[in-house]
Amino acid sequence: MEEKDVQRLLDMLYSMISEANRAAFSADRCVIDREEALELLDEIRGKLPLELKKAQELLRARDEFVDNAKKKVEQMLRQAELDAKTIVSESETLQQARNKAGEITRRAEDRSKELYRVANAYTEDALRRTEEAIQAALDEVRESRIRFRAASAEKMQAQQQPEEETEE
Repeated sequence: MEEKDVQRLLDMLYSMISEANRAAFSADRCVIDREEALELLDEIRGKLPLELKKAQELLRARDEFVDNAKKKVEQMLRQAELDAKTIVSESETLQQARNKAGEITRRAEDRSKELYRVANAYTEDALRRTEEAIQAALDEVRESRIRFRAASAEKMQAQQQPEEETEE
């Protein structure tokens, strides 16, 4: 739905430019209603896919997620150290505590790495989709410029032909 709205707004802007009166003493300049053009551009900006905002939110969420994961890992490490200190210093019990602390640390680090990888993959995908949406909009603007230039050139050529015929 929003994509069609953006297309409609771009078509309106294109029509405004193509139907604009030519500026005095200039074949390639025209006069358009600045307020109306700015309103259309503001509307287009407002209708662009929310992917940009979502991507920024994802980056912030990823950073918060990573920070929270690090805090949890640090907390787990501190807890593991406390657990290890409170265990009776008999060699077998001490070895078990070290093994448990190492396992907790390894699991926490593995979980942190996995969460970081998942967050990065999701963010990368969202940014890729955003880039594709922006590229599609940019391609549409480029095509509109090409059509505008071609139409303008045809109109100028058509206007020059009657002048050349009257000179002959």
